Amino acid sequence: MKGLTLSRNYYEAYGQEMIESVAPELSVRAAVGLAGEGSQCFGFDDDISQDHDFAPGFCIWLSDEDFANYGAALQQAYDQLPFLFQGFSRDNIIAKDRLGVMKISSFYARFTGNPDGSPASNLDWLLTPENQLAAATNGEVFRDDAKIFTSIRQHLLQFYPEDVLRKKLAARAAVMSQAGQYNLLRVIRRGDAVAALLSLSRFTESTLSMIYLLNRQYMPFYKWAYHGLSNLPLLAADITALLSESAECLMDMINKRRLEKARQKAFDLTEQICHLTACELNRQNFSFVNSDFLQDHLSSIMDGIKDPQLRRMPPMFDCNN
Repeated sequence: MKGLTLSRNYYEAYGQEMIESVAPELSVRAAVGLAGEGSQCFGFDDDISQDHDFAPGFCIWLSDEDFANYGAALQQAYDQLPFLFQGFSRDNIIAKDRLGVMKISSFYARFTGNPDGSPASNLDWLLTPENQLAAATNGEVFRDDAKIFTSIRQHLLQFYPEDVLRKKLAARAAVMSQAGQYNLLRVIRRGDAVAALLSLSRFTESTLSMIYLLNRQYMPFYKWAYHGLSNLPLLAADITALLSESAECLMDMINKRRLEKARQKAFDLTEQICHLTACELNRQNFSFVNSDFLQDHLSSIMDGIKDPQLRRMPPMFDCNN
């Protein structure tokens, strides 16, 4: 069973009745669902995920005023719900602050730094980690008659402002070209397995982020970034296969198997990935440069940025995000 299904079933069995028992008026003012941190919120959970924090539970999001008036009583009622449900126990919950009653403002401030929801400026958008925005917008909302929680969520799901998106694309292109197209083959020729691992790692993470950005989706926590590609329509299918082959080549190099072939293939695979990326940057009019070397696209991507503060930043400013 998936965690989202377990959560919805638990809410439908006990949640609505519990909320109405504390304050009937809350049934049309509270938002209820499951979102935030944890693989189950993304729908990525499996049998291995059930070793911790896989348990019946849900979130109840309240306005500041309703939280002040009813939060304590509602949390007390929530804590008294059955601990066993459909074969799973709430004793498995470690991160208790991820479930139960919370302020809408606190939930969004936790991920975006802004209690009103969205980052307040382009710079705030740029500095907010992608995985935090993914966590703020994942999961499901089971009920939200008032639409306060959902309206913030929908605004975040509209994705980055255009200038911020361009700045991030430029950073990803810069790292992909530097770590993959330039440095990877050089460190492979030196026989430096650790440097090759680091180069491929930086290239891979930037590639994953690039794909999510081009699909207008926030990239989740690194552990789930590759897994989440299966949900993306643009580039994901082709690049998933290429990244998988790259990982196999690296393992061959580390284990000193088929060295010459593995070295050249690892470089060729990064070139194929960058070619596909360059074509998509052109197709979406982020760049008008005809080149597979992604470094060549930086100026064209940055030229479309209107925000003077972002335009003045070096292309690689966001490369560690």
